[in-house]
Amino acid sequence: MSQVKVLRAAQYPRMPWKNGGGSTEEITRDAGAGLEGFGWRLSIADIGESGGFSTFAGYERIISVLQGDGMTLNVDGHSTRPLHPLDPFAFSGESHVHCTLLGGPIRDFNLIYAPQRYRARLQWMGGQQRFFSEAGTVLVFSAAPTLRVKMDEAVEALGLYDCLQLSGNTGLLDITTCGQCCVIELTAR
Repeated sequence: MSQVKVLRAAQYPRMPWKNGGGSTEEITRDAGAGLEGFGWRLSIADIGESGGFSTFAGYERIISVLQGDGMTLNVDGHSTRPLHPLDPFAFSGESHVHCTLLGGPIRDFNLIYAPQRYRARLQWMGGQQRFFSEAGTVLVFSAAPTLRVKMDEAVEALGLYDCLQLSGNTGLLDITTCGQCCVIELTAR
């Protein structure tokens, strides 16, 4: 049986970036304290100006713009396509990354995970969607003012940037969402 927890955006703790260049709202993580020791972490960052990203050796990252015009990244000397809202981009946490904003400040959504400890899948969904998952941890992040999430007979209502966390899953989950959201599936190796 999965443990279900609703995480409210108004209660996310704010913590400084590893490189000191800004701050992040941490949504949730599996374990560890500070900026080390976790197997995975989900967060939101406000980027006010172009600049470098923190490195996370031994981790993989998936980033998506939530608000603003977007950005391009230079990852180890290679420029990315323009990244617009809800367009995920994956890169190594060890990479040297510089971001160039396309039209002003942005807010982004980040999954950082240790690939030797977890398999991860991230996808954005809109409208009414039904999906099935056997992942040990499933996160449903709301990118809509209101999002309804149905699991079996239970229904949860999420607000903008709230997150539903299902942990300790050992069976097949049947989940229906109604609204713009991101679904993250994490399975321990």
